[in-house]
Amino acid sequence: MKRQIWALALVALAGAAQAEPAKPPAALSIPFTKYKLANGLTVILSEDHRLPLVAVDVWYHVGPVQEAPGRTGFAHLFEHLMFQGSKHVADDQHFALLEAAGASMINGTTDFDRTNYFETVPKNQLDLALWLESDRMGFLLDTMSQAKLDNQRDVVQNERRQSIENVPYGLAEERVFQLLFPKGHPYYGYVIGSHADLEATKLDDVVDFLQEVLRPGQRLAGDLRRLRRQEGAQAGRQVVRRSSVGRGRWRAGPAEHTRRRDQQGEARVAHR
Repeated sequence: MKRQIWALALVALAGAAQAEPAKPPAALSIPFTKYKLANGLTVILSEDHRLPLVAVDVWYHVGPVQEAPGRTGFAHLFEHLMFQGSKHVADDQHFALLEAAGASMINGTTDFDRTNYFETVPKNQLDLALWLESDRMGFLLDTMSQAKLDNQRDVVQNERRQSIENVPYGLAEERVFQLLFPKGHPYYGYVIGSHADLEATKLDDVVDFLQEVLRPGQRLAGDLRRLRRQEGAQAGRQVVRRSSVGRGRWRAGPAEHTRRRDQQGEARVAHR
């Protein structure tokens, strides 16, 4: 008898639970302030005071979409070279300076249409993070050398072997992009580029590419999180003032440089 009562009670509770309408999830809201500076640099500031940290994320509108045929992998190579030192930052000191200041999440990524660099630092180390970003933004070419190019080209080629050629289905994913987009399209191939194009890269080619893409209008100084609005505005101006000193060495270029083409017809292939 007791078991029957318990069973009826459970059924009643289950029915009541089903009768209650599900509450819609709370809407995601991330307040932010966005403004553009005189030289074209866009700044997005999002305040979050839960921790005394600042996340700096600088985006460049640079990717394979800017690469010419036979120059695949340049944007990703540029990402690597940005960590190799600039006019006022010694070789291989970018990571060392940030880590000594207690920074975390120090890295960069490249995709077809953008490259970004980021770090999270204690609030009192924001000046250091912005100083480092501004120096490589404005003075990267001052210390560009054949030795740096050779070193990072080897690193990128090894990364291709590890992440694409020696992993299951790594080459298949690359082949998918080649099927989706016609040859000559900037999305044909893979972000990391080909061995042949990387081997053929000369220092002058890299310098020309950087002069074209590293213009203020190509940069989006990401969200300076966990920072008060007035401090963020001041910090953004600080980056621009310093990086703009060196911007005369960046060659002017079109606002957008792409070679997009639509795929025509249907393509089928069996990849073995």
